[in-house]
Amino acid sequence: MQTSAIPGYTYGSVPRSPITLDDLAKLQEAVLFTEDDVAALRQSYDVLADQVEDILDVWYGFVASHPHLVHYFSNARTGEPDAAYLAAVRKRFGRWILDTAAANYDQAWLDYQDEIGRRHHRSAKNTTDHVDSVPNISFRYLPAFIYPITATLKPFLAKKGHSAEEVERMHQAWLKSVILQVALWSRPYVKEGDY
Repeated sequence: MQTSAIPGYTYGSVPRSPITLDDLAKLQEAVLFTEDDVAALRQSYDVLADQVEDILDVWYGFVASHPHLVHYFSNARTGEPDAAYLAAVRKRFGRWILDTAAANYDQAWLDYQDEIGRRHHRSAKNTTDHVDSVPNISFRYLPAFIYPITATLKPFLAKKGHSAEEVERMHQAWLKSVILQVALWSRPYVKEGDY
C-alpha cells in the first residue's frame, strides 16, 4: 500500500504529541505490553498484509450494520453517509493495520496516535478530509470498538498456518496494542489536567 496514495495520511509530519515517550513506556507497562508483543505484532505483519481489504470489509460491514455508527460518517445536513469520506477513512484504516503490525513505537508513531485522537474529536474531526460531517465521535465508541476490532481480527491471524499458540500470541499483542492506542486517542476527550 503506497502511503502517497492515501488521502490525509500524514504519519511523520504532524505536531508533536504532548504525551512523552516516557508516558508511553508507562502505558505499555500498564497494559503488560512487552518486547514479546512487539515481536508478535511484527510477525502478524506478513500474515495480515495481503488480507487488509478483507479485514476492512468485515470492519466496514460491522459499522454499516449499525446506523448509529454510520452516523459519524454522514453529511451533517442530509444525514446520508458520505461515500467519499468513508473511502478516504478506509484507506487510512488499512494503513493503520500495517502501522500497528509494524510495531514501531517511536516519536513519529506517538505523534500520529495523538493526531488520530484529534481526528475523532471535535478539535480536528472533518478537517483532514474537508467534509461537512458530524463534528465529534462520541468517546464511548472508542473503547467499545476495542472488542469488535480485535475479536474479528483473530480469524485472519489464523489463515496462514501458524500454530494455535502463535495465533493467540499475535492476537494478544494486537489486543494490547489496540488498548494502548485507544488510551492515547482518548487524550483530546479528557479535561485538561486529568489525562
